[in-house]
Amino acid sequence: MSPAIRRGAILDIIGERPVSSHRELVRALDRRGIRVSQATVSRDVRRLGLVKVPLAGGGSRYAPAEQATTPPRRDIERALRQFVTGFAEGEALILLKTRSGHANALAVALDQSDWPEVAGTLAGDDTVLVVVKSAADRDRIRESLAALLEGD
Repeated sequence: MSPAIRRGAILDIIGERPVSSHRELVRALDRRGIRVSQATVSRDVRRLGLVKVPLAGGGSRYAPAEQATTPPRRDIERALRQFVTGFAEGEALILLKTRSGHANALAVALDQSDWPEVAGTLAGDDTVLVVVKSAADRDRIRESLAALLEGD
């Protein structure tokens, strides 16, 4: 099976229904007769530029980055409350610890927020690095994140 056909099938699958894990994608591909390992799916997800985005009712799903829409404040708040387990800060940085596998969904929500102080984010598996433009901006964003986490 060519990578292009397999990746096309992945895009079809995530377009048909919410998929939140590589394991789900492996099973969905298997039902279509495409036998693939989780490692291959992981590489395909990365090459396709898929991101996890929060679902309205909680949880997350894979979506192409260009389809991720700007989340309203309540969606960012929900993602923060659902995924963040703690945070720390540096000179012009904020580090958010998340539940494993959920950093990307939170980073996308933050990148698409309307906070001009945020220069961008970098996500790992369970960590989001929020790069802000200045130390003063860091303080404003930290306060906004804390307020959202507390439900203010």
